Amino acid sequence: MTKLVALPAFTDNYIWMLHDGQRAVVVDPGDAAPVQAALDAQGLELAAILVTHHHPDHVGGVDALRPRLKGAVYGPAKEAIPAPFVPLAGGARVEVLGLSFEVFDVPGHTAGHIAYVQRGVERDALLFCGDTLFSAGCGRLFEGTPAQMAASLAALAALPGDTRVCCTHEYTLSNLRFAAAVEPANADIAAHTAACRARREAGTPTLPSTIAQELRINPFLRCGVPAVVAAARAEGAANDDAVAVLAALREWKNRFR
Repeated sequence: MTKLVALPAFTDNYIWMLHDGQRAVVVDPGDAAPVQAALDAQGLELAAILVTHHHPDHVGGVDALRPRLKGAVYGPAKEAIPAPFVPLAGGARVEVLGLSFEVFDVPGHTAGHIAYVQRGVERDALLFCGDTLFSAGCGRLFEGTPAQMAASLAALAALPGDTRVCCTHEYTLSNLRFAAAVEPANADIAAHTAACRARREAGTPTLPSTIAQELRINPFLRCGVPAVVAAARAEGAANDDAVAVLAALREWKNRFR
């Protein structure tokens, strides 16, 4: 049975680790130190590194971890990942720790962003989505278009509801404040906010979320819901199309405080 661990890094990043008690795989190691400490503490061998996109807070620790790495670095084929690495595109699979990870193309935050889905035999499926999907939010459109992000989020939203969503930033409470501004009458947002506040006060992560939870609380996955459409139209959405709604929501979120 593999164990899922969130390793805090920087001020609000999580480096996700899966291990079986002997070997580990890590996702988006922006900083090597938390990974090295976890490997040392549990006597683990580093079997693979999975990278979702090229931003420094996701790849900054890759080279420092190579001396301990017994397998490969995997990353998006269309992005400049520290070489050498195995380039991946949607539909590919990565086999590590006896697990199979399916690759999804999810451009939007960056042009070549990918995500990894592990459809567990021994547990609910896991989604390692980098900065494409956050709990109650989505990534900024640094390189991609609203249409790309809408398609990427739709692909992730179609995963089974019990899929655990392993985002790479602890942005949940700030995202929930925005979600409440978009849908003030959404009782699920209010309830989840209270639960997440309690987790943060206890010093525990708000993540992973689930796809089912995100479909209830995440405005960027609710672009067809009348209340979300109305809120987006009030903020300048040109029409009721999901792409126009998402674009307006993302611009609103960019300036939301």
